[in-house]
Amino acid sequence: MFPAVRRAAARHGANVIGAAPGLAFRAFARSRLLSTLAVLEQRDGKLSAGSLGAFTAAKKLGGTVHGFIAGGNVSAAAQEAAKVEGVEKIISVDNEAYEKGLPENYAPLLVENIKKGGYTHVIGGHTAFGKNVMPRVAALLDSQQISDITSIENESTFVRPIYAGNAIATVESSDAIKIITIRGTAFAADTPASGSATVEAGVDPKAEPISEWVSEDLAKSDRPDLATASRVVSGGRALKSKEDFDKLMLPLADALGAAVGASRAAVDSGYADNSLQVGQTGKVVAPELYMAVGISGAIQHLAGMKDSKVIAAINKDADAPIFQVADVGLVGDLFEKVPELTEKVKSA
Repeated sequence: MFPAVRRAAARHGANVIGAAPGLAFRAFARSRLLSTLAVLEQRDGKLSAGSLGAFTAAKKLGGTVHGFIAGGNVSAAAQEAAKVEGVEKIISVDNEAYEKGLPENYAPLLVENIKKGGYTHVIGGHTAFGKNVMPRVAALLDSQQISDITSIENESTFVRPIYAGNAIATVESSDAIKIITIRGTAFAADTPASGSATVEAGVDPKAEPISEWVSEDLAKSDRPDLATASRVVSGGRALKSKEDFDKLMLPLADALGAAVGASRAAVDSGYADNSLQVGQTGKVVAPELYMAVGISGAIQHLAGMKDSKVIAAINKDADAPIFQVADVGLVGDLFEKVPELTEKVKSA
Protein backbone atom coordinates (compact mmCIF):
# COMPACT_ATOMS: atom_id res chain seq x y z
CA MET A 1 0.00 0.00 0.00
CA PHE A 2 1.20 3.50 -0.79
CA PRO A 3 2.43 5.28 2.39
CA ALA A 4 0.02 8.22 1.88
CA VAL A 5 -2.95 5.88 1.58
CA ARG A 6 -1.78 3.89 4.61
CA ARG A 7 -1.58 7.07 6.71
CA ALA A 8 -5.00 8.28 5.52
CA ALA A 9 -6.56 4.89 6.20
CA ALA A 10 -5.08 4.79 9.68
CA ARG A 11 -6.50 8.24 10.46
CA HIS A 12 -9.99 6.96 9.62
CA GLY A 13 -9.73 3.74 11.60
CA ALA A 14 -8.98 1.25 8.80
CA ASN A 15 -6.89 -1.70 9.99
CA VAL A 16 -4.06 -2.03 7.50
CA ILE A 17 -1.50 -3.98 9.55
CA GLY A 18 -1.00 -7.39 8.01
CA ALA A 19 -3.85 -6.88 5.54
CA ALA A 20 -3.58 -7.34 1.81
CA PRO A 21 -3.10 -3.84 0.31
CA GLY A 22 -6.08 -4.21 -2.03
CA LEU A 23 -8.45 -5.33 0.74
CA ALA A 24 -7.37 -2.58 3.14
CA PHE A 25 -7.69 0.06 0.46
CA ARG A 26 -11.19 -1.11 -0.49
CA ALA A 27 -12.28 -1.08 3.17
CA PHE A 28 -10.91 2.43 3.56
CA ALA A 29 -12.52 3.63 0.31
CA ARG A 30 -15.89 2.17 1.28
CA SER A 31 -15.82 3.87 4.71
CA ARG A 32 -15.05 7.20 3.03
CA LEU A 33 -17.90 6.77 0.54
CA LEU A 34 -20.43 6.29 3.33
CA SER A 35 -22.05 9.54 4.41
CA THR A 36 -25.00 9.92 6.76
CA LEU A 37 -27.33 12.84 7.39
CA ALA A 38 -28.95 12.77 10.84
CA VAL A 39 -32.25 14.68 10.89
CA LEU A 40 -32.57 16.59 14.18
CA GLU A 41 -35.72 17.95 15.77
CA GLN A 42 -36.27 21.22 17.59
CA ARG A 43 -39.12 23.14 19.14
CA ASP A 44 -39.15 26.90 19.68
CA GLY A 45 -35.43 27.02 18.94
CA LYS A 46 -34.55 24.34 21.50
CA LEU A 47 -32.87 21.15 20.33
CA SER A 48 -34.78 17.94 21.07
CA ALA A 49 -32.30 15.89 23.08
CA GLY A 50 -33.96 12.63 22.06
CA SER A 51 -33.29 13.28 18.38
CA LEU A 52 -29.52 13.09 19.05
CA GLY A 53 -29.94 9.31 18.99
CA ALA A 54 -29.74 9.72 15.21
CA PHE A 55 -26.07 10.64 15.66
CA THR A 56 -25.52 7.45 17.68
CA ALA A 57 -26.97 5.35 14.88
CA ALA A 58 -25.10 7.31 12.19
CA LYS A 59 -21.75 6.71 13.86
CA LYS A 60 -22.40 2.96 13.95
CA LEU A 61 -22.58 3.05 10.15
CA GLY A 62 -19.16 4.69 9.80
CA GLY A 63 -18.14 7.28 7.24
CA THR A 64 -18.90 10.97 7.55
CA VAL A 65 -21.72 12.16 9.80
CA HIS A 66 -23.61 15.42 9.27
CA GLY A 67 -26.66 16.81 11.06
CA PHE A 68 -29.63 18.69 9.65
CA ILE A 69 -31.91 21.11 11.48
CA ALA A 70 -34.49 23.59 10.21
CA GLY A 71 -36.97 26.05 11.68
CA GLY A 72 -37.24 29.58 12.94
CA ASN A 73 -34.28 30.88 14.97
CA VAL A 74 -32.43 27.54 15.10
CA SER A 75 -28.88 28.89 15.31
CA ALA A 76 -28.51 28.12 19.03
CA ALA A 77 -29.83 24.58 18.54
CA ALA A 78 -27.42 24.08 15.63
CA GLN A 79 -24.48 25.26 17.74
CA GLU A 80 -25.47 22.86 20.52
CA ALA A 81 -25.68 19.93 18.08
CA ALA A 82 -22.26 20.89 16.72
CA LYS A 83 -20.73 19.98 20.10
CA VAL A 84 -21.48 16.27 19.61
CA GLU A 85 -18.20 14.44 19.05
CA GLY A 86 -17.69 12.62 15.76
CA VAL A 87 -19.93 14.97 13.77
CA GLU A 88 -18.26 16.93 10.97
CA LYS A 89 -20.96 19.39 9.96
CA ILE A 90 -24.38 20.72 10.96
CA ILE A 91 -26.55 21.93 8.10
CA SER A 92 -28.95 24.60 9.32
CA VAL A 93 -31.89 26.26 7.56
CA ASP A 94 -33.25 29.24 9.48
CA ASN A 95 -36.73 29.89 8.11
CA GLU A 96 -39.96 30.24 10.05
CA ALA A 97 -41.78 28.33 7.29
CA TYR A 98 -40.26 25.08 8.62
CA GLU A 99 -40.73 25.79 12.33
CA LYS A 100 -43.61 23.38 12.90
CA GLY A 101 -42.17 20.63 10.73
CA LEU A 102 -45.16 20.41 8.41
CA PRO A 103 -44.23 17.41 6.25
CA GLU A 104 -45.59 18.86 2.99
CA ASN A 105 -43.13 21.75 3.31
CA TYR A 106 -40.29 20.09 5.21
CA ALA A 107 -39.84 16.98 3.03
CA PRO A 108 -38.93 18.86 -0.21
CA LEU A 109 -36.47 20.99 1.79
CA LEU A 110 -34.80 17.90 3.22
CA VAL A 111 -34.64 16.23 -0.20
CA GLU A 112 -32.83 19.24 -1.70
CA ASN A 113 -30.19 19.09 1.02
CA ILE A 114 -29.82 15.31 0.70
CA LYS A 115 -29.17 15.66 -3.03
CA LYS A 116 -26.68 18.46 -2.51
CA GLY A 117 -24.73 16.48 0.08
CA GLY A 118 -24.81 13.22 -1.87
CA TYR A 119 -25.64 11.21 1.27
CA THR A 120 -25.91 7.42 1.26
CA HIS A 121 -27.98 7.24 4.45
CA VAL A 122 -30.56 9.54 6.06
CA ILE A 123 -31.56 8.80 9.66
CA GLY A 124 -34.38 10.29 11.74
CA GLY A 125 -36.28 9.32 14.86
CA HIS A 126 -39.37 7.10 14.73
CA THR A 127 -41.31 9.94 16.32
CA ALA A 128 -44.45 11.78 15.24
CA PHE A 129 -42.20 14.14 13.26
CA GLY A 130 -40.16 11.33 11.72
CA LYS A 131 -43.21 9.26 10.82
CA ASN A 132 -44.68 12.31 9.08
CA VAL A 133 -41.64 13.52 7.17
CA MET A 134 -39.43 10.52 6.37
CA PRO A 135 -41.93 8.51 4.25
CA ARG A 136 -42.42 11.56 2.03
CA VAL A 137 -38.67 11.97 1.70
CA ALA A 138 -38.35 8.29 0.74
CA ALA A 139 -41.08 8.64 -1.89
CA LEU A 140 -39.48 11.75 -3.40
CA LEU A 141 -36.15 9.91 -3.64
CA ASP A 142 -37.77 6.70 -4.94
CA SER A 143 -36.40 4.72 -1.99
CA GLN A 144 -38.07 2.23 0.31
CA GLN A 145 -38.04 3.44 3.90
CA ILE A 146 -36.69 1.17 6.64
CA SER A 147 -38.72 1.96 9.74
CA ASP A 148 -38.22 1.67 13.48
CA ILE A 149 -34.87 -0.13 13.44
CA THR A 150 -33.32 -1.36 16.67
CA SER A 151 -29.92 -2.48 15.39
CA ILE A 152 -27.48 -1.93 12.52
CA GLU A 153 -25.73 -5.00 11.11
CA ASN A 154 -23.82 -3.17 8.38
CA GLU A 155 -24.31 -0.36 5.90
CA SER A 156 -27.18 -2.14 4.12
CA THR A 157 -28.59 -4.57 6.71
CA PHE A 158 -30.80 -3.55 9.62
CA VAL A 159 -32.88 -5.18 12.35
CA ARG A 160 -36.43 -4.12 13.18
CA PRO A 161 -39.35 -5.53 15.18
CA ILE A 162 -42.52 -6.68 13.41
CA TYR A 163 -45.90 -8.03 14.56
CA ALA A 164 -46.00 -5.74 17.61
CA GLY A 165 -42.50 -6.84 18.58
CA ASN A 166 -43.32 -10.56 18.60
CA ALA A 167 -40.87 -11.21 15.76
CA ILE A 168 -37.61 -9.62 14.69
CA ALA A 169 -36.85 -9.07 11.01
CA THR A 170 -33.42 -8.58 9.47
CA VAL A 171 -33.83 -6.53 6.30
CA GLU A 172 -31.35 -5.64 3.57
CA SER A 173 -31.67 -2.60 1.32
CA SER A 174 -30.11 -2.12 -2.10
CA ASP A 175 -31.38 1.46 -2.51
CA ALA A 176 -28.73 4.05 -3.35
CA ILE A 177 -30.05 6.30 -0.57
CA LYS A 178 -31.30 4.51 2.53
CA ILE A 179 -34.01 6.34 4.46
CA ILE A 180 -34.15 5.07 8.04
CA THR A 181 -36.07 5.80 11.23
CA ILE A 182 -34.70 4.53 14.54
CA ARG A 183 -36.40 3.40 17.73
CA GLY A 184 -35.30 5.91 20.36
CA THR A 185 -35.03 3.30 23.12
CA ALA A 186 -32.50 1.31 21.05
CA PHE A 187 -30.06 4.16 20.35
CA ALA A 188 -29.16 6.28 23.36
CA ALA A 189 -29.10 10.00 22.60
CA ASP A 190 -25.60 11.34 22.07
CA THR A 191 -24.50 14.15 24.37
CA PRO A 192 -23.09 17.51 23.27
CA ALA A 193 -19.57 17.69 24.70
CA SER A 194 -16.35 18.89 23.11
CA GLY A 195 -17.19 18.38 19.45
CA SER A 196 -16.32 21.11 16.97
CA ALA A 197 -18.50 20.54 13.91
CA THR A 198 -18.90 23.43 11.51
CA VAL A 199 -22.35 24.98 11.08
CA GLU A 200 -23.27 25.65 7.47
CA ALA A 201 -26.35 27.21 5.88
CA GLY A 202 -28.32 24.63 3.95
CA VAL A 203 -30.16 24.88 0.65
CA ASP A 204 -33.53 26.59 1.03
CA PRO A 205 -35.67 26.46 -2.13
CA LYS A 206 -38.13 28.88 -0.47
CA ALA A 207 -40.96 27.23 -2.35
CA GLU A 208 -44.50 28.44 -1.80
CA PRO A 209 -45.87 26.52 1.24
CA ILE A 210 -48.63 24.09 0.30
CA SER A 211 -49.86 23.70 3.87
CA GLU A 212 -50.33 26.18 6.69
CA TRP A 213 -50.04 25.84 10.45
CA VAL A 214 -53.26 26.88 12.16
CA SER A 215 -53.02 26.10 15.88
CA GLU A 216 -52.21 23.48 18.48
CA ASP A 217 -53.58 22.54 21.87
CA LEU A 218 -50.81 21.03 23.98
CA ALA A 219 -51.25 19.18 27.24
CA LYS A 220 -48.86 20.87 29.67
CA SER A 221 -47.37 19.18 32.69
CA ASP A 222 -44.59 19.73 35.21
CA ARG A 223 -43.95 15.97 35.32
CA PRO A 224 -41.10 14.32 33.36
CA ASP A 225 -41.57 13.80 29.64
CA LEU A 226 -43.10 10.39 28.99
CA ALA A 227 -40.73 9.47 26.15
CA THR A 228 -37.54 10.05 28.15
CA ALA A 229 -38.59 9.59 31.81
CA SER A 230 -36.67 7.08 33.95
CA ARG A 231 -39.89 6.15 35.77
CA VAL A 232 -43.37 5.75 34.28
CA VAL A 233 -46.69 4.85 35.89
CA SER A 234 -49.45 3.87 33.48
CA GLY A 235 -53.14 3.34 34.09
CA GLY A 236 -55.62 1.17 32.23
CA ARG A 237 -59.34 0.88 31.68
CA ALA A 238 -59.80 -0.75 35.09
CA LEU A 239 -59.56 2.74 36.63
CA LYS A 240 -63.17 3.20 35.41
CA SER A 241 -63.23 6.99 34.95
CA LYS A 242 -61.09 10.07 34.33
CA GLU A 243 -61.77 11.24 37.88
CA ASP A 244 -60.44 8.00 39.34
CA PHE A 245 -57.49 8.01 36.92
CA ASP A 246 -56.45 11.48 38.08
CA LYS A 247 -57.21 10.74 41.72
CA LEU A 248 -55.07 7.58 41.85
CA MET A 249 -52.40 7.89 39.16
CA LEU A 250 -51.29 11.50 39.53
CA PRO A 251 -50.40 11.32 43.27
CA LEU A 252 -48.53 8.04 42.66
CA ALA A 253 -46.59 9.60 39.79
CA ASP A 254 -45.71 12.64 41.88
CA ALA A 255 -44.59 10.46 44.79
CA LEU A 256 -42.27 8.48 42.50
CA GLY A 257 -41.15 11.46 40.42
CA ALA A 258 -42.53 9.61 37.40
CA ALA A 259 -44.20 10.43 34.11
CA VAL A 260 -47.80 9.39 33.56
CA GLY A 261 -48.80 6.98 30.80
CA ALA A 262 -51.97 5.18 29.79
CA SER A 263 -53.11 2.18 27.80
CA ARG A 264 -55.02 2.68 24.57
CA ALA A 265 -58.18 1.46 26.29
CA ALA A 266 -57.84 4.20 28.92
CA VAL A 267 -57.21 6.83 26.24
CA ASP A 268 -60.14 5.65 24.12
CA SER A 269 -62.36 5.76 27.21
CA GLY A 270 -61.38 9.40 27.80
CA TYR A 271 -59.46 8.82 31.02
CA ALA A 272 -56.23 10.33 29.67
CA ASP A 273 -54.98 12.48 26.82
CA ASN A 274 -53.78 10.58 23.73
CA SER A 275 -50.31 12.11 24.18
CA LEU A 276 -49.97 9.76 27.18
CA GLN A 277 -50.69 6.57 25.27
CA VAL A 278 -48.06 3.84 25.52
CA GLY A 279 -48.07 0.98 23.03
CA GLN A 280 -47.87 -0.04 19.42
CA THR A 281 -49.92 2.96 18.28
CA GLY A 282 -48.60 5.28 20.98
CA LYS A 283 -45.20 5.98 22.50
CA VAL A 284 -42.47 3.36 22.93
CA VAL A 285 -40.74 3.75 26.29
CA ALA A 286 -37.97 1.90 28.11
CA PRO A 287 -37.65 3.48 31.58
CA GLU A 288 -35.81 2.09 34.59
CA LEU A 289 -39.22 1.44 36.21
CA TYR A 290 -42.54 0.90 34.44
CA MET A 291 -45.58 0.45 36.68
CA ALA A 292 -48.74 -0.87 35.01
CA VAL A 293 -51.89 -0.24 37.03
CA GLY A 294 -55.11 -1.91 35.93
CA ILE A 295 -53.58 -2.87 32.56
CA SER A 296 -54.28 -6.40 31.34
CA GLY A 297 -51.21 -6.64 29.12
CA ALA A 298 -52.42 -6.89 25.52
CA ILE A 299 -49.58 -7.42 23.04
CA GLN A 300 -50.21 -3.96 21.54
CA HIS A 301 -49.44 -2.38 24.91
CA LEU A 302 -46.46 -4.66 25.60
CA ALA A 303 -44.91 -3.54 22.31
CA GLY A 304 -44.52 -0.08 23.81
CA MET A 305 -42.98 -0.94 27.18
CA LYS A 306 -41.56 -4.46 27.31
CA ASP A 307 -37.96 -3.18 27.08
CA SER A 308 -38.34 -1.44 30.46
CA LYS A 309 -35.66 -2.44 32.97
CA VAL A 310 -38.13 -3.28 35.76
CA ILE A 311 -41.84 -3.87 35.17
CA ALA A 312 -44.24 -3.77 38.12
CA ALA A 313 -47.95 -4.57 37.78
CA ILE A 314 -51.03 -4.14 39.93
CA ASN A 315 -54.13 -6.06 38.82
CA LYS A 316 -56.93 -7.93 40.55
CA ASP A 317 -56.82 -10.69 37.91
CA ALA A 318 -54.01 -13.08 38.81
CA ASP A 319 -54.14 -14.54 35.30
CA ALA A 320 -53.73 -11.21 33.51
CA PRO A 321 -51.08 -11.43 30.74
CA ILE A 322 -49.20 -8.47 32.23
CA PHE A 323 -47.92 -10.74 35.01
CA GLN A 324 -46.10 -12.89 32.42
CA VAL A 325 -43.71 -10.02 31.67
CA ALA A 326 -43.74 -8.28 35.07
CA ASP A 327 -40.71 -8.50 37.36
CA VAL A 328 -42.88 -7.59 40.35
CA GLY A 329 -46.61 -8.23 40.61
CA LEU A 330 -49.30 -7.35 43.12
CA VAL A 331 -52.68 -9.06 42.88
CA GLY A 332 -55.37 -6.93 44.43
CA ASP A 333 -57.94 -4.17 44.09
CA LEU A 334 -56.12 -1.17 42.64
CA PHE A 335 -58.52 1.23 44.37
CA GLU A 336 -57.09 -0.04 47.66
CA LYS A 337 -53.53 -0.89 46.72
CA VAL A 338 -52.56 2.28 44.80
CA PRO A 339 -53.42 4.77 47.63
CA GLU A 340 -51.65 2.47 50.08
CA LEU A 341 -48.56 2.30 47.85
CA THR A 342 -48.60 6.07 47.35
CA GLU A 343 -48.58 6.68 51.10
CA LYS A 344 -45.74 4.21 51.62
CA VAL A 345 -43.65 5.88 48.94
CA LYS A 346 -44.27 9.32 50.42
CA SER A 347 -43.25 8.21 53.88
CA ALA A 348 -40.17 6.29 52.70
